[in-house]
Amino acid sequence: MKFSELDLDPKVLQAVEEAGYETPTPIQAQAIPEALEGRDVLGIAQTGTGKTASFTLPMITVLAQGRARARMPRSLILCPTRELAAQVAENFEIYGKHHKLSMALLIGGVSFKDQDKLIDRGVDVLIATPGRLLDHFERGKLMLTGVQIMVVDEADRMLDMGFIPDIERIFKLTPFTRQTLFFSATMPPEITRLTQEFLSNPVRVEVAKPATTAETVAQHVCKFKPTRKDVADTEKRAVLRALLRSEGDELRNAIIFCNRKRDVGIVYKSLEKHGFNAAALHGDLDQSVRMATLNGFRDGTVQILVASDVAARGLDIPNVSHVFNFDVPIHSDDYVHRIGRTGRAGRSGKAFMICLPHEQKHLDKIVELVGKDIPEISVPDGAVDEVRERPRSRSKDAPAERKSEPKQEVEAETSKSEPRRERAERGERGGRGRSRKGEGRGGRDRQDKGEPVVGLGDHVPAFLLRPAFPKKAARSKASEVSAETESEAPAESDKSSADEAA
Repeated sequence: MKFSELDLDPKVLQAVEEAGYETPTPIQAQAIPEALEGRDVLGIAQTGTGKTASFTLPMITVLAQGRARARMPRSLILCPTRELAAQVAENFEIYGKHHKLSMALLIGGVSFKDQDKLIDRGVDVLIATPGRLLDHFERGKLMLTGVQIMVVDEADRMLDMGFIPDIERIFKLTPFTRQTLFFSATMPPEITRLTQEFLSNPVRVEVAKPATTAETVAQHVCKFKPTRKDVADTEKRAVLRALLRSEGDELRNAIIFCNRKRDVGIVYKSLEKHGFNAAALHGDLDQSVRMATLNGFRDGTVQILVASDVAARGLDIPNVSHVFNFDVPIHSDDYVHRIGRTGRAGRSGKAFMICLPHEQKHLDKIVELVGKDIPEISVPDGAVDEVRERPRSRSKDAPAERKSEPKQEVEAETSKSEPRRERAERGERGGRGRSRKGEGRGGRDRQDKGEPVVGLGDHVPAFLLRPAFPKKAARSKASEVSAETESEAPAESDKSSADEAA
């Protein structure tokens, strides 16, 4: 089958031909005809099979007729990440270049004012992340009552990122007569519930079992046991560099995935220090930096991209030759998406994973999910020799000696100054005989006795010289004054009575 047999708009077919595509992928061949008929589509396919074109091509054909109104988009595409949303926008520009459809991209890191101008003009295609879309809606700048086609891309990633409540809210803001195109690589129970609630008699297009890996990707796992716990991360990075070097000229470019953003920066700096052409990509970077990094990786100026899972879903970089899992993914579904960055569109690719002993439980879940064993490879020769030959920064005995010496000196000085029993009676901190009534705390007893406060030298702050209980002292002083007054009063009365008698 060819694209010309899918009943697409002639201008769309021209753009597809100019892009260099002739034969649709299986999911495109099955989803596009159903979408053109106006039916809801539930597309399930592994990453790298062309899901983006499965909804962009029929949308452009349907939206070719009609006109957009201000602040009321005609179609809506929801994406989990900024990068994926920007990539979908690029696809629309490629396939819709012979049409005059207007488009707006609503993602974070971009000025609200510039986005408001595009919405006010009216857009045919609105591509957005859920958070920024709801921000515009709550500000009264956007209405979703005119949406004819709604697309949810990478729905399982939406679930992982916690966007499902936002997706449900957005669904309820759109008209129930809309056409919904729902695409995902895996189908967790929560996603299944969502499709049953908001899709109307959808056509299920499933070209591969959920959570299956592409046959074009050669998978390997390198199990590694570090010599010491304190150098485990250092040796692990050495193994990664050895694996990169072992691929030689076959490694055109590569994506290295880490579970944590902190590790992304550490691995990136380590590779750069050892002469690799690398860059970092994670969610805490500014949007301009993230886009510049991706563009550099696409055009070849960056060879190795160290990334978190923000780059694992939906990014179409077709020429990635290798994927390295520096950490075993905690969620087994993430493994499918990570290695799906290579071996795309029928190309071959390689995927490596470094597994430490404590990560074996995550590896077992991945093997259970994909339904087949992952071949094991040995650690490259000499990978960690450099790390293991390094002298330790300090011996184990040194800290103990440093800690023990001051303690002995303190005990010696204390024993010379006064016996332990006397210190206990005085209630000093650390003594076993501290008074239960709190005597000696803060040096109050020493203050009352006029003794110097230990630890302050010759200078005693003025606030320490104040009474410990000022209110109680004031009440006692007042009672003394009243007692004196009462004692003097009878004497005066007796004197006055004596005067009167005289």
